[in-house]
Amino acid sequence: MGKGATADLSSGEKTSSLKETLLDKPAVASHVALGSALPSIMLGSAAPGLPSTLGRVQPMSSSQPDSAASRRDEAARFLFGRIDYERTLAVPYRPREFRLDRMEDLLRRLGSPRERLGAVVHVAGTKGKGSVTAMVQSVLTRAGYRTGAYTSPHVDRIEERIALDGRPCSAEELVDLVARVRPAAEEMDALAAEGPDPEAGRPTFFEVVTAVAMRHFADRSVDATVLEVGLGGRLDATNVCRPAVTIITSISLDHTQQLGGTLAAIAGEKAGIIKPGVPLVSGVVPDEPRDVIRAVCRDRGAPLIEMERDFTFAYRLPRDLQTADAAVEIDYRDRFGARHDAIRLGLLGAHQAANAAVALAALGVLRRGGLAIAETALREGLAAAVCPARIEVVGRRPVVIIDAAHNRASAAALVAVLRESFAVRRRRLLFAATLDKDLRGMLDELLPVFDDVVFTKYSNNPRGADPAELARLSAQWTGRRVEVVPSAADAWAALRARTEPEDLVCATGSFFLASELRPRILAAHPGTGPGSSY
Repeated sequence: MGKGATADLSSGEKTSSLKETLLDKPAVASHVALGSALPSIMLGSAAPGLPSTLGRVQPMSSSQPDSAASRRDEAARFLFGRIDYERTLAVPYRPREFRLDRMEDLLRRLGSPRERLGAVVHVAGTKGKGSVTAMVQSVLTRAGYRTGAYTSPHVDRIEERIALDGRPCSAEELVDLVARVRPAAEEMDALAAEGPDPEAGRPTFFEVVTAVAMRHFADRSVDATVLEVGLGGRLDATNVCRPAVTIITSISLDHTQQLGGTLAAIAGEKAGIIKPGVPLVSGVVPDEPRDVIRAVCRDRGAPLIEMERDFTFAYRLPRDLQTADAAVEIDYRDRFGARHDAIRLGLLGAHQAANAAVALAALGVLRRGGLAIAETALREGLAAAVCPARIEVVGRRPVVIIDAAHNRASAAALVAVLRESFAVRRRRLLFAATLDKDLRGMLDELLPVFDDVVFTKYSNNPRGADPAELARLSAQWTGRRVEVVPSAADAWAALRARTEPEDLVCATGSFFLASELRPRILAAHPGTGPGSSY
């Protein structure tokens, strides 16, 4: 590979050649392209150390064919047996694969649950949409509203994606929901099989799970629903909703092969969620994507509430988090007269302060629309909101952090928090990443601030970059030579073993690395995780 081929990882042509270099071909040869290959990973043939995460299922026991566990496994088997673009080597972002008419048909067959979701908050954005979803849901629940939240991807179990009042649906509920949705999906499969393009007519994994979530929330008579976009916005399965308010949290370079290689192109895809007459809250600040969003709002007659123009915030930086929790607070103002001082947050970083401001602006739209949301609900909800694997501190002495940063902007946000809020002796990094990400951008942010670095590869997704080749390219790009340990579990154990109480150790680079290691790390740090003092 020539030097020029690695200089710009946002280029689709050059990224393609980079994939060929970084792809550990023998390890993924049996898992290429479509979700139909994936269940072999999830049915017990995965690499050693693969945790029971990401919905992985075990073969049904012949001695207990009707057990609750086997029924849950069969439900997960049905879902993961469908095309799953979260775990394919290529994501063909085209109307043939991402079809809103197919999602419309599926929901129609299920009795149109999207019409019974209460006040819908639809959340898109490159970064921050999961955090904003968690914040809005937490506040609405504390305001007394039964609130559904649909998020992706999950970290530990698929049930996390479908939460009611902050509690993921149970395994039993998942089994029941899949049983209700499955006949409609299989009817569509059968019709598609008779047509000229069978695969194009089959509902995907994400579409079926989205339908499962909507059916669950409708059946539970929710007052409000917060829907997080999966990819982009324009063609996303969630974009069939009828929102009361839409949100675009931020725009940065990610999924460039699908959404475009410029901020303006990506903004155009995210702006696909904007509906005529429906207010949009935007946390987008850079001129290029902001101008696109403004133009779409004008064209569709959608009121626009913008950060830095219509609402502002100030963030008080917490210090010395290596020893104990410290208050993370923001002050918020908007042009509608709302003023909230010293709002405590449950999530770390200036980027989370911006996310909280976006959430407050959206909640303001709902308040002006008639929802009763008391000041106490705002304060308690934002303080209680948690998002696993978003700069999640799960240990002290040493500081142990799990983070799912997977583009340059999120890596920079992680670095800022480490520099500003943790005074430690040495910083140690475990890094694994997905092939189609801005690998050089992430490494340019991360490597200068870590004293000890290990590259590895997760085993729960075939899209992981080969760590040995990534290490070679890292030396070429940055001059930094790093250690390589192919197994994520072994790499974490080795790095943790040489970490002293005064140090900090962080696993980051991908949701899939966080998913694979998080159960192991939490087991070593009992009492941590969501809702803990950390």
